Amino acid sequence: MTTEAAPVRRREVMVVLPGLLLAMLLAMLDNMIVSTAMPRIVGELHGLTHLSWVVTAYVLGTTVSTPLWGKIGDLYGRKNIFMVSIVIFLVGSALSGMSHTMNELIAFRALQGLGAGGLMVGVMAIIGDLVPPRERGRYQGFMAAVMAVAMVAGPLAGGFITDNLSWRWAFYVNLPLGAIALILLATRLRLPKYRTEHKIDWTGAVLLAIGITALVLITTWGGNQYAWGSWQVLSLVVVGVVMLVAFALVERRAAEPILSLHLFGNRNFTLSALIGFLLGFTMFGSINFLPLFQQTVQGASATNSGLLLLPMMAGLLVTSLVAGQAITRTGRYRLYPLLGGVLVVAGMVLLAQLDVNSSKTDSSLYMLVLGAGMGFLMQTTMLISQNSVAQKDLGVASSAATFFRSIGGSFGVSLFGAVFNQSLKSDITSRLGASAAGKLTSGGGVTGLTKSTLDKMPTSTVQALLHGIATATSSVFFWAVFISILVPIAAVFIKHVPLRSANAPTQDAPAGAGDADSTLVGAME
Repeated sequence: MTTEAAPVRRREVMVVLPGLLLAMLLAMLDNMIVSTAMPRIVGELHGLTHLSWVVTAYVLGTTVSTPLWGKIGDLYGRKNIFMVSIVIFLVGSALSGMSHTMNELIAFRALQGLGAGGLMVGVMAIIGDLVPPRERGRYQGFMAAVMAVAMVAGPLAGGFITDNLSWRWAFYVNLPLGAIALILLATRLRLPKYRTEHKIDWTGAVLLAIGITALVLITTWGGNQYAWGSWQVLSLVVVGVVMLVAFALVERRAAEPILSLHLFGNRNFTLSALIGFLLGFTMFGSINFLPLFQQTVQGASATNSGLLLLPMMAGLLVTSLVAGQAITRTGRYRLYPLLGGVLVVAGMVLLAQLDVNSSKTDSSLYMLVLGAGMGFLMQTTMLISQNSVAQKDLGVASSAATFFRSIGGSFGVSLFGAVFNQSLKSDITSRLGASAAGKLTSGGGVTGLTKSTLDKMPTSTVQALLHGIATATSSVFFWAVFISILVPIAAVFIKHVPLRSANAPTQDAPAGAGDADSTLVGAME
């Protein structure tokens, strides 16, 4: 016999939503602000050679901890664990701001990343606890709006802080936002508790952490710090494969696995994870190079390049709102991942046409199409993933969706970075010769270019460099097309499973079920 969880009224959700969205904003805003301030940071701390480790430490912390936060939240209660992740993130932010050496900054960024791993997972899982899948679409617009604000406000805030305040405020700015989020969540958030055995698979957690670390280091170092065929990268490949195979074997026997492998027996869950990986690979891996194109070829300032992303964010926001409202009204969702995948492919095809003569209007229209596709995909695939599992596995489903998107983005940034650098060097070599190309692209790329450095170069060199950047950017999107084509193909195989109109728990969820939950205890946190 089953009992049905009492539905949470929309007013109660709206009361706690600001705290959740603030936490989500923290996760999305941080990297964008810090990346803008990074040149000032490495200049003051004299750590240019350690620059990549500041980014790698944060990415490692986030990626390794993401699956753990979801599982621990499932076991010990979502609210308290989510608040702990915010506190860790804020402590890491404060310590990063107080760093006096690059080694300190790297260590504290890793701590900050550990907390960040729980922010997005916590928001998605808590909304999954509060709102039945059938009603969840109406809140997609709020999350899309936060993403749009972060994408635009991040570079603007980073530029303002860098120009007018100490770089340390790139980290300190998190503290008041996080404090407000904590107060709102502590006083307003009430979640149903679910009876679950309290046991963590620490062996699986360690194996997964080592395997993920190896994967992230491969994508970070491969083709940059070390050649793809070097013993360092090949050793990491071996370590990663061995650890992940061992993890899979351990998880099959674990009483409370970190990532329940039986969930992948659910077609919709597996396809959602695959689409998330592909979306992260193509989206984060390719649009990472748009600001460079805008700042050099199109002559935008570092701050204003954030504003040039507005069309993409507008497309994302509008289609996310449309899809969310339509899903809530009709309960049908299969169309939207397919439509989103087609639009993402179209956006990549259009962006592959970028060249030195492309106007800001051209690139804005192309980004609008890409953003529209992203809006149909991002929250919809999360919804499908959550609707495919039992309530007791909601945190695992949310963390898995975030995890695969993050891993995809890590692979995409690295591999497309190699494509960009190779194409850039080849194009400049054809115009200026190998010697000049080697000097212009030394250090693995040209991301440090500014208008002032371009003004000091000969006109012929500038023209060759700008042509090379435009060609390399186009090459990235050209290859991204072939990866993005897999998104609508995967979406075709998504099966329609009716969205739950309430979080109605049952004892167990069959591998292929889409409407089972766990036993609800009536107590509130």
